[in-house]
Amino acid sequence: MEQTLLSAEGLSGLIFLALVAVTVIGALVAVAAQRLVRGIAGLSLCFIGVAGLYYFLNSPFVAMMEMLIYVGAVCVAIAFAIMLAEPRSEDKVGKTSGLGAVFGVIVGGLAFLGLALADKHTHWAGAPSKLNSGSLTEVGKALLTSYSLVFELISLVLLVAIIGALVLAQSGRDK
Repeated sequence: MEQTLLSAEGLSGLIFLALVAVTVIGALVAVAAQRLVRGIAGLSLCFIGVAGLYYFLNSPFVAMMEMLIYVGAVCVAIAFAIMLAEPRSEDKVGKTSGLGAVFGVIVGGLAFLGLALADKHTHWAGAPSKLNSGSLTEVGKALLTSYSLVFELISLVLLVAIIGALVLAQSGRDK
């Protein structure tokens, strides 16, 4: 059977590439933005792309948690902290040398190379033959038994986001 762009496999590949593009573009906007609000918008876009990838990988619950926790809680907490913080002209981001960007590209390239080599030399187990239905009961049992550490780490991420937002907004707006 010939695979075309309009077949199920072709459209699936296009959706995957679109989600990867949204994630990468959001990450680039987040790290390259001159203003913090645009950086947060890029971070939110990146998280939305990651949630789409989770949904694409047949994990709708994890995708929903990604949206609720990271987009809904972390990004909104950072946005509120920025809105509450006192603006100071001396803290504005200015032009910097390209040395940081070059260093970032080198470190990113080395990380990519390391992951590619690890992928090449690692034997990956196949997908399980039986997928669960993803019901709320099964997810709840899994979160409180075999994935309890992940459940606790999510609560720690939320706690750190709230504390970080409070620290950023500590001085408040006096004017």
